[in-house]
Amino acid sequence: MIILFVVLPLIVAGLLPLIGKVSRRVLPDVLANATLLALLIYAVVAGRGLIANGPVLQQLSWLGEAVNLRLALDGFSLFMLVAVALVGLAACLFSIDYMEHYGAKANFYALYLVMIAGMNGLILATDLFNVYIFLEVAAVASYALVAFGLGRDELEAAFKYLMLSVVASAFLVAGIAVIFGLTGQLDFAAVAAGLKELNAGPALGIVTAFFLLGFGLKAALVPFHAWLPDAHPSAPAPISAVLSGLLIKVSGVYAMTRIFLNVFGLTPALSAILLGLGAVSIVAAAFLALGQTDMKRMLAYSSISQVGYVVLGIGIGTPLGIAGGLFHLFNHALAKGLLFLTSGSVQQATGTRDMDEMGGLAKRMPVTALANLIGALSIAGVPPLNGFWSKLIIIVALVQAGHPVYAVIAVLASVLTLWYYLLMQRKAFFGKLNEKWAAVKEAPFWMTASVVLLALLCVGVGILFSSTVTTWVQPAADILADGIHAVTGSWGF
Repeated sequence: MIILFVVLPLIVAGLLPLIGKVSRRVLPDVLANATLLALLIYAVVAGRGLIANGPVLQQLSWLGEAVNLRLALDGFSLFMLVAVALVGLAACLFSIDYMEHYGAKANFYALYLVMIAGMNGLILATDLFNVYIFLEVAAVASYALVAFGLGRDELEAAFKYLMLSVVASAFLVAGIAVIFGLTGQLDFAAVAAGLKELNAGPALGIVTAFFLLGFGLKAALVPFHAWLPDAHPSAPAPISAVLSGLLIKVSGVYAMTRIFLNVFGLTPALSAILLGLGAVSIVAAAFLALGQTDMKRMLAYSSISQVGYVVLGIGIGTPLGIAGGLFHLFNHALAKGLLFLTSGSVQQATGTRDMDEMGGLAKRMPVTALANLIGALSIAGVPPLNGFWSKLIIIVALVQAGHPVYAVIAVLASVLTLWYYLLMQRKAFFGKLNEKWAAVKEAPFWMTASVVLLALLCVGVGILFSSTVTTWVQPAADILADGIHAVTGSWGF
């Protein structure tokens, strides 16, 4: 029943606008959060049992007839489903109080669940056509959510996001068309088997370039990042958390990684390109973040830099490097979700995102300040928090694989990351309290509870990093390290 990951949020999303006519607050809050909690429990409790004997395939049917949609659950997709449900639930809990001043909560939750369903469908899809369909489902919902406030900045950011996403989609469609022309197939396993038999070097190079451009735009890797620093800060805080924590990873990194490693196979040339893109993104975005005074804009640039670490780790191509990249993907989802949510609490309390206008907020918002500090130190890679271990694994993997220059870049960029996050702490939370904020109070209950949950996870995963890697990360890394055999051998070809 892995279709539940897609169908359940879609059914609830369809009911919410009707329920919103009866209950504007309580029922939409309960239904949306209960749906995500159910998905999280199902993924954590039942997921590992489902794949105990290998990947699970589900061919969908309608009235007894098979339809052109087959889903697969393996270690990699289960790992991503857990990340989506966990961060999605935290952001949804935060929305209970945060979205009060926006109104139309039922419609907000409906769009939110459609976006979750799109991401889950993309993760479970087994062919290029349905990857594209679910990617667009998630993207269309995210455009509406970025513009949800209907302010000028929100609408402008959503339009810019839409335009660049259209460009990305065009490259993806072009790549899919060439693949279909070469192999006559769109199923991952069939395409992998077909490409293995063909001598399609130049054509495959063109397809790889199309997918790099398309997924690079979705993942906001430098130099395809221009849309992200506008779109993410303008969205409501829980949407910023999901966009930076999840969506760019699912629609960009996950899709790119699944196709490049499990369908095309990672070649030395492709590995070199991924390493280069990762390193450029890490450094360029870190310097851009350093120059920001808008808190959410700094976090957006930081997301680009940290996605660079993920791509750098996966680009190494060794089992340790892939494990490090995936572990950092998970850790960054937790920590960046936490940072965007705390920035939302600060913005709601003060009415500004300009850190030069803040100061001393830790005296008025101690829980928010502590949670923000934990998220910042985690992303900077300070031990014993979770971000430290994933960055350490990536750096060790780089050295082992004979890439000492990239390892040095990763270390120095971490120092730069710590620098701009300490600046954020000093400007926003520490020092003398700005008199303007004397009446500021701690965030409401659900906003505080959600950031506490993510902060505890950052600490807990850091302390229990070994078991986290063994239980969740390594099975996912094994699927990618298995190359095209992971789909041709286990998915029926």
